[in-house]
Formats: sequence, structure tokens, C-alpha cells
Amino acid sequence: MFRFPRLYAAEDMGSQAEKHPKFIGSPQVPETGWNRLWELFDRDEMKNYPEELINIWKSTLVAGIVGMMYGGIPAARHARTRYIEQSQAEIYRNRLEAVRLAQDAAIRGFVRYGWRWSWRVAAFVTIFNTISTGLSVYRDQNLLRYYSVAGAITGGVFRMSLGLGGFVAGTVIGAIMGIPAGALIVAAQKANGETLREKKRRERQETYKLKLEEWRARLDVTEGLVHEIADSELVENDLEKLEELLKLPRNPGSSVQEES
Repeated sequence: MFRFPRLYAAEDMGSQAEKHPKFIGSPQVPETGWNRLWELFDRDEMKNYPEELINIWKSTLVAGIVGMMYGGIPAARHARTRYIEQSQAEIYRNRLEAVRLAQDAAIRGFVRYGWRWSWRVAAFVTIFNTISTGLSVYRDQNLLRYYSVAGAITGGVFRMSLGLGGFVAGTVIGAIMGIPAGALIVAAQKANGETLREKKRRERQETYKLKLEEWRARLDVTEGLVHEIADSELVENDLEKLEELLKLPRNPGSSVQEES
């Protein structure tokens, strides 16, 4: 009788299956400040930018509009009044032409001085929010001193052209004004139930749990595939050994006994 060959490859494959595959990385939560800062420039699965970056863009747009209105409306009134005062001796063909020229002067004043205020206010708010958001994300905290630091840096930058005295004065005033501005921002966030940092920490924990479950499921599937491959390779090796034994020449003694 023929005996099936004994193979011991299953033990080796079993020991290899216990090890986690190298190409499946474990989920990780960003623990360092630089990793959290790097997340600000990464899109999520829906190709959306982080909420902090969107808030900076929105505040910049609103600041530009507010600056345009703040500088443009008074300038338009002043330009219209000045044009009327300086054109008393001019002769117009009709009343409509006089009104149109006065409105044109008002529009020019609105655009000229509105743009000057618009880009300054937008730049100030952008620098302030960028620095305060960067500090909050790096430290993973939402403290008033971060807004004070942001106000000091922004005020110093905008007053740098006035010399050392202007730089110091702008830094001090910006640091003082940054505290109430930060308190207002934090209060507005807490009015929604939680601050932005608390919301991000909660979302990171939820995302981490989901990725951990997915990672474990992938490991289970991979281990099952490894066992199936090991079993299929074991059966193929047994069949190959059996075919090799069947192809061997038969023993002459056994053939003589069969004939007798």
C-alpha cells in the first residue's frame, strides 16, 4: 500500500500567519504639533478643506467687505460733496448730466479709498487669524494668550513702517486688543456647545476608532487569505508528491509475487 507523504510546511505557514502584514499600516492619531499643522493643508475623504482654513478664508472675505464699506462710503460722500462745491461755475446741458457726473465722482472716491481700507483690514485679519489658529492647532489648546500674541505680531507688522517707536506701539496695542478679540471668538465658539479645538479632538477620536475597526477587519481578512493560501499550497504539494510516487517504477519482487 502506498502511504501519503507527510509534509510539515503547515507549521511554518501558521507561524508566518501570526505576524501582521507589513503593507497594512496601523491607524495613528496625530500627536505632535507639526502633524496637526500639516493636517490643516490636507483634504478629507470628501475633498473638503479643514474647518480652520475655511474660517480664515471667510474672515478674510468678510474683513475685505467691511473695510470696503468703512472706507468707501464716507469717501464717496466726501467726493460727491467736493465735486458739487467745485463745479458751481460749470454749465451743464441738463440736470441729468450734473447728477451723473456727481455720481461718477462718488464712485471714484468709493473705489479708491474703499480699496485702501479693504486690503489693509483683510490683511490684518488674515495675519491675526493665521497666527492665532496656528498656535491653537500646534498646542491643541484655545487660550487667550495665543490671540494676544497674534495681535502683538500683527500690530507690530502694520506699524513697522513708522520706525521703532511705531513698531513697539503697534505691538503693545495689538497685544492688548488681541485679548478681547480672542475672548469674543472663544465665546462665540462655546455658544455652539464646544470650542473648535474640542470639536477637532472629538472628531479625531471618532475617526481613530473607525480606522481602528477597519484596520482590524483588514487584518482578519488578510489572515484568512493567508490560511487559505497555506492550505491550497499544502494540497498542491501533496498531489505533486503523490504523482511523483505514482510515476516511480514498480518493485520487481512485488511483480513476481503477483504473477505467482
